[in-house]
Amino acid sequence: MTELLVLALTLLAYAMVSSRLSLSPITAPMVFTGVGLLAGAAGLVDLELDGEVVTLLVEVTLTLVLFTDAIRIDLRALRRHLGLPVRLLGVGLPLTILAGTAVGALLLPGLGLLEAALLAAVLAPTDAALGQAVVSDPRLPVRIRQAINVESGLNDGIALPVVTVLLAVVVAEEGARATDGWWSLALSQVGFGVGVGVVAGLAGGWLLDRRARAGAVEGVYRQLAALAVVAAAYAGAVQLGGNGFIAAFVAGLAFGHVARAHCEHVQDFSEDEGELLTVTTFLVFGAVLVGPVLDEVTWRTAAYAVCSLTVVRVLPVLVALLGSRTLVETRLFLGWFGPRGLASILFALLVVEEVDGPVGQEVFEVACLTVLLSVVLHGLSASTWSGRLARRLDRLGRDRAEHGDAAEMPTRRRLGR
Repeated sequence: MTELLVLALTLLAYAMVSSRLSLSPITAPMVFTGVGLLAGAAGLVDLELDGEVVTLLVEVTLTLVLFTDAIRIDLRALRRHLGLPVRLLGVGLPLTILAGTAVGALLLPGLGLLEAALLAAVLAPTDAALGQAVVSDPRLPVRIRQAINVESGLNDGIALPVVTVLLAVVVAEEGARATDGWWSLALSQVGFGVGVGVVAGLAGGWLLDRRARAGAVEGVYRQLAALAVVAAAYAGAVQLGGNGFIAAFVAGLAFGHVARAHCEHVQDFSEDEGELLTVTTFLVFGAVLVGPVLDEVTWRTAAYAVCSLTVVRVLPVLVALLGSRTLVETRLFLGWFGPRGLASILFALLVVEEVDGPVGQEVFEVACLTVLLSVVLHGLSASTWSGRLARRLDRLGRDRAEHGDAAEMPTRRRLGR
């Protein structure tokens, strides 16, 4: 029960100063990771990396995050303002994985090309919540804020099939099994995941929308019904041999398409639960995952982590934004604020569960170190650079490309609620 006490006291203490901290460079992930590190070092948190508690936390958090990230992105509205998000997701994301693979192959001799690609895919998703100011500071143009917000909302789900396929191949090779069947495993994981997600999201969303319009669904059960949709998508996909996380993300996209009127209520309900799971994950991250990793840091793992947050992310974004007519500083801003956070932690835990031996451990350690650096560096720099860029764009006038039209969509965590 010591772990629960540590979480409860940390949560209470942070809540008492959360309004003031929301305007400072100190973010919730920084606080909970730091407390976790101290609690782990003091022996107050005694959880096993492969224990049931950690596994359950990972699965529930990732499922909820993928679903809620998907439903908050209005695909109809996004179609009218595709410019920057399409560049970041369609060009920047694949180039980031390729760059991460190349750097991993050069810096981490213990990894083969496939393992380096798996590590790069694990670290490809971004988590805007680590630098909340970049998506919530009203001084920044909506187009810039929403480019980061939409990218963060969609790239974890887009990267997930890549992680799934690469993980299937690596597991087959590490297990010294014939690899000619890996493709069927990967295809079933992705195929059933997508199929079940589409069916669950469309059917559940349509049914909820129809019955709610008829006045047949009472209050909170609108929100509980949406959570039942994601649970059914996850469980149904797993039962058929598919990937439950892919099903959760696809169900969110499908649900949001047919039941957009109910997404705000779902987000209101799930935001609190999602935030609780998120801060709990970061506390466990600090207490259970980071401590042992820090003892094993080498210059190679540190160099990869630094490269992952800089050249591996920034250069692909600069390439993706060629011809966008935005300032070079804006492009560097969008490149830098690709924090590695919750999705990368959870993907790394999936890897270490599936891949035995030093390869899985190295992927896990490098990913954890990268996320730790990101929690600190992106948290500290978000508010300062957001303010600086906003002031510069104000001085240059509203005819800049940065001030173009963009759909305002909810962020994962809204300040002031």
